[in-house]
Amino acid sequence: MRTTYMAKANEVERKWYVVDASGQTLGRLASEVAAILRGKHKPTFTPHVDTGDNVIIINAEEIQLTGNKINDKMYYRHSGHPGGLKSRTALEMRTTRPEQMLELAVKGMLPKNKLGRQMIKKLHVYRGSEHTHQAQKPEVYELRG
Repeated sequence: MRTTYMAKANEVERKWYVVDASGQTLGRLASEVAAILRGKHKPTFTPHVDTGDNVIIINAEEIQLTGNKINDKMYYRHSGHPGGLKSRTALEMRTTRPEQMLELAVKGMLPKNKLGRQMIKKLHVYRGSEHTHQAQKPEVYELRG
């Protein structure tokens, strides 16, 4: 009788990929990166094991938003104190903290548990075209579409 293959955490081989965000749409890029971080592109994908790869996103400040989202989309955070709600638009986010904009988009597409928190640590986002991971010999990842 044949059994279903289940990957073990110590047997997973991790690759490093570089994704260029220039000219890409935020949501489409984030969903593909989330799939890579989860490991859904591998034949050894196991839902309860982190089988994903490391992803480096460069040129985060050149990400695109469709429609009028650049002015209408809001990002909220709260200090925990009464009246501590702060908000900023996607345009403000893209000019001041484009890395955080991409990290929030990808984080929202990962599982909301310990496994998801472990997966998001493999995401490295950089504003410009330079990154500090040359030693890992990352491969360029071509996005679909």
